[in-house]
Amino acid sequence: MITGNQIRIARFALRWSVTELSEKSGVSVRTLKRIEATDSVPSASASTVQEIKKCLETSGIEFIGTPDDRPGIRIGEPKIPRA
Repeated sequence: MITGNQIRIARFALRWSVTELSEKSGVSVRTLKRIEATDSVPSASASTVQEIKKCLETSGIEFIGTPDDRPGIRIGEPKIPRA
């Protein structure tokens, strides 16, 4: 599981607005703002958080640590989807 803080930092690292992440992940702006407002594990559904995580990982973000042990991100190269 990832934290709202990690999502917020990942979005910032990619220089994406909340609207851009919403469009790319399919998660509403309102839900993203609610998720990003918490530093811990968000209370959103697991499938919603998974969609956000997948979108950010495809764009080169690697989530490291755990919610209880130094959660963070690494920035890498975007992953090219296989055909």
